[in-house]
Amino acid sequence: MLRLLLDEHISPDVAVGLRRQSKSILVLPLTEWERGAFLGQEDELVLLAAFTQGLTLVTYDCKTIPPLLKTWAEEERSHGGVILVDDKTILPANIGGLIRALSKLINEAGDWDWNNRVISCNLDYRTL
Repeated sequence: MLRLLLDEHISPDVAVGLRRQSKSILVLPLTEWERGAFLGQEDELVLLAAFTQGLTLVTYDCKTIPPLLKTWAEEERSHGGVILVDDKTILPANIGGLIRALSKLINEAGDWDWNNRVISCNLDYRTL
């Protein structure tokens, strides 16, 4: 089952909304996860810790995460999966749109093996 870690640039309200839709989904905002110990930490540390806990990172960071994932792939290092959200498609302030997009993804792909999977969640919230 897909277990999500929302990066620090995603409102904790997204976690609240996803939990309301499905009691069985584990969604943790970075602000709550490990008591906020990873706030402001390097992406590499967050990805490694998320992997050890079986968490898939949801992030708007489409600039630094993809190159890091490329390096990790070349080094054959594993991660717990990453869902990249493009802020040109779903604005960070559009909490409802992100909840709908992630809910759709969870319904369609929640049972996949998320280790080393990278997906773009660039869904148009108006069509959901």
